[in-house]
Amino acid sequence: MASLVKMKDYSFLLSFILVMRCVSCEQYSALNHTVKVGVILDLNSSVGRTAYCFIRAASSDFYAKHADYRTRLNFLFRDSRNDVVAAASAALDLMKNEQVHAIIGPQSSSQAKFVIELGTKANVPIISFSATSPFLSLSDQTDFFIRTTHDDSFQVKAIADIVIAYGWRAVIPIYEDTDFGNGLIPYLINAFQEANILMPNRSSISPHSNGSQILKELQMLKTMQTKIFLVHMTASLGSKLFVQAKKAGMMKEGYAWIVTEGLSTLFDPVVSKSMHSMEGVLGLRTQLPNSMKKFKHSKSKWMKLYKPNGSISIENVFGMWGYDTVWAIAMAVEKAGTAHSIYLKPNTSEIRVDIAGLGRFEMGQKLLNTLQNTRFEGLSGTFGLVEGQLKPSVFEIFNVVGEHERIIGYWSQKKGLHRDLESKEVNSTSMDVLKPPIWPGDTTNVPKNLRIGVPVREGFTEFVKVEWQSNNNMTTLSGFSIEVFKEVLSVLEFALSYEFVPFHKNHKSAGSYDELIYKIKEKEFDAVVGDTTIVADRSKYVDFTMPYSESGVRMVVLVKDNEKKNFWIFLKPLSWKLWLTTGLGFIFTGFVVWVLEHRINTEFRGSKQDQLGTIFWFSFSTLVFAHRERVLNNWSRFVLIIWVFVVLILTQSYTANLTSMLTVQRLQPSFANVSEIQKLGHLVGYQEGSFVKDLLAKQLKFNESNLRSYGTPEEYDKALFSGTVAAIFDEIPYINVFRAQYCSRYMMIGPTYKTDGLGFAFPLGSPLVSYISRAILNVTQDKDKMEAIEKKTLGTIANCEGHGDTAKIPSNTTDLSVRSFGGPFIITGAASIFSRSESRVHPVAIPEGNDASPDHDTDDMQNHPRMGSDSGEEDVEAGNEHDDEVHSSVDSDTPMILVLDWCIIKLGSCNVIPEGGVHFEYRAVIFLCTPDHDFDKLQIRIPAVCYRILAAG
Repeated sequence: MASLVKMKDYSFLLSFILVMRCVSCEQYSALNHTVKVGVILDLNSSVGRTAYCFIRAASSDFYAKHADYRTRLNFLFRDSRNDVVAAASAALDLMKNEQVHAIIGPQSSSQAKFVIELGTKANVPIISFSATSPFLSLSDQTDFFIRTTHDDSFQVKAIADIVIAYGWRAVIPIYEDTDFGNGLIPYLINAFQEANILMPNRSSISPHSNGSQILKELQMLKTMQTKIFLVHMTASLGSKLFVQAKKAGMMKEGYAWIVTEGLSTLFDPVVSKSMHSMEGVLGLRTQLPNSMKKFKHSKSKWMKLYKPNGSISIENVFGMWGYDTVWAIAMAVEKAGTAHSIYLKPNTSEIRVDIAGLGRFEMGQKLLNTLQNTRFEGLSGTFGLVEGQLKPSVFEIFNVVGEHERIIGYWSQKKGLHRDLESKEVNSTSMDVLKPPIWPGDTTNVPKNLRIGVPVREGFTEFVKVEWQSNNNMTTLSGFSIEVFKEVLSVLEFALSYEFVPFHKNHKSAGSYDELIYKIKEKEFDAVVGDTTIVADRSKYVDFTMPYSESGVRMVVLVKDNEKKNFWIFLKPLSWKLWLTTGLGFIFTGFVVWVLEHRINTEFRGSKQDQLGTIFWFSFSTLVFAHRERVLNNWSRFVLIIWVFVVLILTQSYTANLTSMLTVQRLQPSFANVSEIQKLGHLVGYQEGSFVKDLLAKQLKFNESNLRSYGTPEEYDKALFSGTVAAIFDEIPYINVFRAQYCSRYMMIGPTYKTDGLGFAFPLGSPLVSYISRAILNVTQDKDKMEAIEKKTLGTIANCEGHGDTAKIPSNTTDLSVRSFGGPFIITGAASIFSRSESRVHPVAIPEGNDASPDHDTDDMQNHPRMGSDSGEEDVEAGNEHDDEVHSSVDSDTPMILVLDWCIIKLGSCNVIPEGGVHFEYRAVIFLCTPDHDFDKLQIRIPAVCYRILAAG
C-alpha cells in the first residue's frame, strides 16, 4: 500500500512537470519562430554518430550565444541506414510532409546524388558536410546543392607531392566502387600525369564485399611490382581492408600505404582493432584549427549527454563541418526571414505519384543566396563558400604509430610540403622537410618504388660489379654503368626511390641478358640497369632510354709476328713492279747516254764487253752519284739531270719507307676478314649471355657448331692465343677492355656491325623513359663528368697504348738486329767472292811495246811532276816479279786508256795525259794528284807494274 501511495505521488509530480513544460513551450513559441531543418545521417556509422552529436551541440551553443535571435532551428533526424533508396525516401518525406526549409545531408555521395535532384525540384537547399565526390558538382541539377566541405579533388595535388617526395614513381589506387570512390579517380589520374607518376593498375572494391573477397583482391595486387598503395574509401570498408591486408602479409617492410581524407574518422577509439592493422600508414586530412583544439576541452551539454553506442571522437573533421553547417543555417534563416514561408502546392489532380506532388519552397532561392554569402569564424576556421563549397587551406600529414597518429608535416597550395606551420620553405617536394615516419614493418627505411634488375657478371666487371658482403649478404654495386645511372639520377628533376636487385642464382648469373630484360615484361623488375645493348628484338617488350655509351660489334683477332723479323725486309719498301720499273729505268738511261756519248767520248769506247759494262756501270752508279765518266754531250747532261732527280726521289722514298718499317711496329691481323674465317671453317667466340650469338648465327650465317662462348678477358686470351678460335666477336666497349689488358697482342678488324649503344630498360610506355633520357643527354654531354666516370671505372683502358685498329709505337722498341739486314749482306758477300774469283781467271792485259824496265819506270816516276822522287824504288823491284803476267800490245798511233783499278786504292781519280797522245788514267787518292804530297811521307806503296805502264807513256 505504501508503495502504491508513493507511486501516485511520483505520477502527480511527473504530471506537474509536463504541464509546466508545455506552458513554458507555449510561451517560448509565442516569442520565437521555429524553422524545420531535416537531417539525414547513417546513425550506424562513425561519421553519422559523430555528426549527430556535433549538430546537437552546435544548436545549443549557437542559441546560447545568440539568445536574441527570433528564429529557432528544429532538427528532424532521419536514419538512411546506408541505403540510397532510404535516403531518398527520407528526403521526400521531409520535404513533402514536414516541409523543411533545408536538409543537412545525406552523408554519402551516392545518397546525395538523388537527394540533390529532389532539392532542386522543390527549391530546398541540400547542405552536405560529408558528400565529397567531385561528380556531385558536375551535374546540371545542382543549383540548390551546397557543400560545407571541399570536394576530394583538392587533395590530389597533396597526394602527388607526397609520392614525389619519397621518390615513388608508381602508385596503385584502391578505392570504393561507389560515387565517392569513383569520383576521385579522374582527378587523381590528371594529377599523377602532371607529376609523371605511373598508375600501373587500379583496384575497385564493392562496399558490400566480405573479408574473403577483399583478401582475394589483395592477393592479386600482391603479385604486382608496385608496392605503393593509395586507399580511398569510407571508414567502414577501409577498416575491413586493412585487417585483410595484414593477413595477406602486405603490412610489412617494403610496402607503403597512403589513405585519403575519407578515412580520417577511421582512427577513432571505437575502431582500435583496425588501428593495430594500420601500423606505418600515412594519411592526409584537413588541419584542425586551434578553435577545435579548444573545443575539445569545453563542457557542451550535448557532447556530454549523448554518446550513442559508446564514445566518439571530438577531433573529427566531419563533425567540425557539421557543427559549422548548423551555425551557417541558423544565421541564414534569421537573416533571410523564412520563418513563415510555405511550400507552393503543384496542380496534382491528375497525378498520383508522390514525387510529382512535391511542392516548391517559396523562399528557397533567398535562403540559398543568404547561405552562400554567410561569413563567420567557425569551428573549422573561416566559414565562407566559394562556388558553393568551402576551400581548403592546409592539410595535415599524419603517420599511424600504434593506436595513435603522429603529425609529420603539412601541405598547402602556397608552400607545398613543410614540417611545421611556421616554415618559410615554398613549393618543396622533398621528404627531408617532413619528419621521418615509421613504415609498415616497424622500420624507418623508405619503401622502394622501383625494383631495378642488375646483371651479375664474372668477367668485364668494369661495367657492372656486384659484391656480396659475407656478414649480412648485402650487396655493393659499382662499375661504369652503375656510376652513369647514379649520375643521371642526380640531375633528374625529382627524387627516384629504387633498389638494385641482382639477377642471380647462388651469386651466379641467373640467365642471359635477354632473359634479364624479359623479366620487366613479366613484372619481376621495374627496370634494368647495366651494360644492356639496345637492339630491335628487345624493344618489342621494353622501352630503352637514350644510349649512354656508343657501341657496335667487331671482330678481334691475334696479331701476326713482327714484320722486323722478315729476312727479306729490305725488299719490302718497294713493290715488285716498282723494282722492275726502276731497273729498266737504269738500263734505259745508261743506254741513252752511251748512244749520245760513245762517238765523241773515248770513255764510252772499247770492246763490246767494255761498252756494255760501261752502260750498266754508268747508269747504276748514278744511284749513289758515284759515276766517274765525263759526259761531253749537252743532251746527255740534260738526260742525266732528269734521271738524277728521279733517282734522288726513289732513294729518299725507299729510305723513308724502310726506316718506317724497321722502327714502327706494324701489326698485321692473322685473319683479314670474316669470309676468310668462314671459308677455312675456323671456330669463333662471343661473350656468354650476349645477343652477339644471334648476330653470328642469323646475320653472319655462322654454323652454331662453330660458335664458342666465353665469359672473361682471360678466357678470350687463352682461346685466341692457343688457336682454339680464330676470332672473338663482341661489342667495342668490351673489346677495348680486353685489349687494355693485352695491348698490342690483338687487334680489331673488319666492319662494325652497328648497334644503338648501351641503355637502360623500362616497361613499355613508362613515363620515366623520357625523363631518364633527357638526364642521360645532360650527363653524356658534360665531358668532364664522363671523363671522371671513365677514369674511375675504366681507367685501365686509357693506360694501354694503341687499343685502336693500328697500334702505336711502343715505348720499348727493340734495336735492329743483323737478321733484319741478312739479305743485303749475303748478296754483297756473294758478289764480292764471285768478282774475286772471276778476276783470277781473267787477268787484266797490258799492251805490247810498253814493257819498260824497272829502272826506267822509276826514273819516269821520279821525274813526273805529280810523283815523289824516292817512293817507288822498292815497288819497282817488287813489280819485276810480275812482268810475265802482263801481255798486251799498244799501238802508239792510237790513243789508249789503261785502267789500273786492281792495283791502286780507289778513293778518287786523277787524269794524266803525257806527250805522245796516249791517255793514261790511274786511280789513286785524290790528293795524290797534287805535287804537294810525298809518297814517302804517306807511306803508300804502288806496285811496279803501275810504274811501267806510266813510264810507257
